[in-house]
Amino acid sequence: MSKVSDSEKHAIAIDSRKLIPAELNYDIHDKALLGIVWSFLLSLSSPFEVLTYHSSLQYFMSSKVLTCGQAHWAEFLSEFCFSITYCPCRLATFPDALTRPEDVYTERGENFINKNPMNSQQLIKQDEVQHSRYFAVKVESFSNLIDSIQKALWHYPQYRSILQELGKGKSIQDYSLDSSSQFLLFKDWVVVPNYPTIQLRILQKHHDSPLAGHPGQEKTLKLVKRDIYWSGITQFIKDYVSSCQQCSRNKNIHHKKFGILKPLPIPNVPWICLSMDFITQLPLSNSFDSILVILNSILSDRGPLFVFSFWTNLCQKLKISRDLSTAYHPETDGQKEMVNQILEQYFWMYVSYNQDDWNTWFPLAEFAYNNSDHSSTKQSLFFTAYGRDIQFESAHITQDTPSGKLSIKIQSVQQDVKRELEVAINQFKRYADKGRASPPVFNPGDMVWLSSKNIKSTRPTKKLSERWLGPFTILKKVSTHAYHLKLPSQWKSIHPVFHISLLEPVKTSTIPNWHQEPPPPIIIEEEEEWEVSQILDSKLKRGKLWYLVEWKGFSQDPERSTWEPAKNLKNCPELVKDFHSLYPDKPGPNSSKA
Repeated sequence: MSKVSDSEKHAIAIDSRKLIPAELNYDIHDKALLGIVWSFLLSLSSPFEVLTYHSSLQYFMSSKVLTCGQAHWAEFLSEFCFSITYCPCRLATFPDALTRPEDVYTERGENFINKNPMNSQQLIKQDEVQHSRYFAVKVESFSNLIDSIQKALWHYPQYRSILQELGKGKSIQDYSLDSSSQFLLFKDWVVVPNYPTIQLRILQKHHDSPLAGHPGQEKTLKLVKRDIYWSGITQFIKDYVSSCQQCSRNKNIHHKKFGILKPLPIPNVPWICLSMDFITQLPLSNSFDSILVILNSILSDRGPLFVFSFWTNLCQKLKISRDLSTAYHPETDGQKEMVNQILEQYFWMYVSYNQDDWNTWFPLAEFAYNNSDHSSTKQSLFFTAYGRDIQFESAHITQDTPSGKLSIKIQSVQQDVKRELEVAINQFKRYADKGRASPPVFNPGDMVWLSSKNIKSTRPTKKLSERWLGPFTILKKVSTHAYHLKLPSQWKSIHPVFHISLLEPVKTSTIPNWHQEPPPPIIIEEEEEWEVSQILDSKLKRGKLWYLVEWKGFSQDPERSTWEPAKNLKNCPELVKDFHSLYPDKPGPNSSKA
């Protein structure tokens, strides 16, 4: 409260109170209005002027839109004679100081008045300091870096002469000495000599530091050029950032995927090339749990069933050439992958709720697939192989065709199919190559990054793991689209041949004396598997079937034989069958308690 005396306002009374919890929820407008209402509750009766820093309160008494609470206050205030005048915050110094009396804020008064004279809010309370954890990063002092720059400048004649001239008070265009630190400036930048050691220290501060965060080329350049300049700075930073292994390992690649589509050759007649794959992990159906898919050298993926030594020896005996697709590149045989999907979709439609009868639907699924027209050939497989479609109704079966004419017709059909396949493949290749780039050519000895997309490591989450692993050395060029890499000896379960789309060239740096720290080893997620030599015994334990297993390589050490549950021997059914053939009375899968 103030009173005018000698044409000036003088404070004559000061009072305040603490807001109750409900009032703390008021918005700023209503809190300021509450102060006016409360002041009238002090039984002030003389006409007076109210000063407020909330400008909208000037028009409160004439406002037509009010809340219930505001309407109640307006009715109360109408009994008094007063005026409301707006006072800018910059002039309301005394009320701001008086809103924090120590006796009201008993718990925080010490912090507000004594220990925090600037009235700023503390992020960490004093009693929490000893329990707090602080994150610190090691950053080179800029002053130390500047000292090194100044000393290095005197070793370069062109800069030495500039420093000498400026020291004598002479002026040189675009060059000057900082008035306080005596740094040599080019325009507004600190001049750095062409000294790689100092330039590397600058980049480590402005790119590698956690305070910088490994930005890209343009952002790093702008960050450095805020304070520093040297001749050729743009090319140096471009070389540094493009060769940074941390960036290469952890950043996504934005160019098109390497490797234009390279279709497999089209055979002249059926059954020359077979594409094979297994659909596994199906529920048991009449003792079956997998499907071998054969499409028409044998091409397969690198599943364990196809790299098994038995399969290798069988192909050698029968003089069958095998072509295994590259690791993690199912596009090598997209037709086979599509057939797998069609078969699975067929079973989804017709199998029972318990999914234990899919094997009974298999002949019909095969018939439906072979009798449907294909988008590539515009004909069914039956028509391609036999020269006619198979009809559902016997009444529509045509008369027999003489063998000579049928042979000619089949040959004609197969030639038509080949032409249709060529058109379809070329069309598919044209669309596929729009999102692909011509692959770079690597040679043995080159270093490449390997995509981590298909490799599971032991790190907790893939979201925060490296995008690229390596770098790895190329040992052999398998084809224009596949390369053999030198992988760590611990990665025994990963085939070392990879498609070009999973590789990225390592950019080498021309910066001298730049040695980057090697990455920590990546431990991949794999299960160690031991090979069973033979089964020695079986037993039932708590209703579960167990086998006594002799491990390969430990036949001379009986103590190494272990009891294993039957589920652990699912990969060696032949040994289980041989054991029960020799010992039919021993507990087996069909035992009543098993």
